[in-house]
Amino acid sequence: MTLDLQPGQKLARGVARHLSAHGFVSVEEFVPTRGLRVDVMGLGPKGELWVVECKSSRVDYLSDSKWQGYLEWCDRFFWAVDTDFPSELLPAETGLIIADAYDAEIVRMAPEDKVAPARRKKMIQKFATDAARRLQAFRDPRI
Repeated sequence: MTLDLQPGQKLARGVARHLSAHGFVSVEEFVPTRGLRVDVMGLGPKGELWVVECKSSRVDYLSDSKWQGYLEWCDRFFWAVDTDFPSELLPAETGLIIADAYDAEIVRMAPEDKVAPARRKKMIQKFATDAARRLQAFRDPRI
């Protein structure tokens, strides 16, 4: 099966593969709360919550006015871009991942700002529920 992925989706796939190599599982286009949708939410082996926003172009980045709203929903926040992206546009206080459709590399680790325990529990439950619903819909589209 060949998927016709958009540029940002290709970045997300490479990011998800890289996170998997570090023991993370991920959900793409995850909605932590009403009005926000992150490109990749990663859940680490110790319950870490990472948000990765994939930007395929300068225009894509400049049109994103919601990214700061994602910070309260994760322990670390990253941008994922390709090698041609002008990374000097990205805030220095955020993480940086260089990615393509097949893999990625963390170039700058994002600073850690831990999510409150009650919010972490809620996010992990939502992550699990969303992932299970997606798997169920994949296995049985009639549900």
